[in-house]
Amino acid sequence: MLPQRLTMITLGVSNIARSASFYEALGFRPAEFDSPDVRFFDMNGVVLGLYGHDALAKDATVEPQGQGFRGVALALNLANEQAVDDALAFAEDCGAEIKKPAEKVFWGGYSGYFADPDGRLWEVAFNPHSPLDENGRMTLPPPAAQ
Repeated sequence: MLPQRLTMITLGVSNIARSASFYEALGFRPAEFDSPDVRFFDMNGVVLGLYGHDALAKDATVEPQGQGFRGVALALNLANEQAVDDALAFAEDCGAEIKKPAEKVFWGGYSGYFADPDGRLWEVAFNPHSPLDENGRMTLPPPAAQ
């Protein structure tokens, strides 16, 4: 069985410097390591890596697949609706494109989406069913008794 954790997210980007500037503007903390070929950011226990799109495809030995939706969105869960609104406004000020303004959603929460410079989707959400712990990490309710 695989360990149940996520340690790193690597994004294949079209322009590493532009994407790094965007994430730094959002307040992500860059690692001390400096290279024009890859950038890393500390995300409170998970690392975000930026790597060239085609280079990442080559590394994985797969064909680059263009810029279409790939069925993945990254998410940032926050403590309340106002925090979601504030985060989306801040992301837009940093150059993000708002894809869906925040609104109440069918599952009982509140969320919206922005896109990074490569069109990758980030959901910003408040989920009243999964509160955040003291470190800002999501907690899931225990499974129902069977």
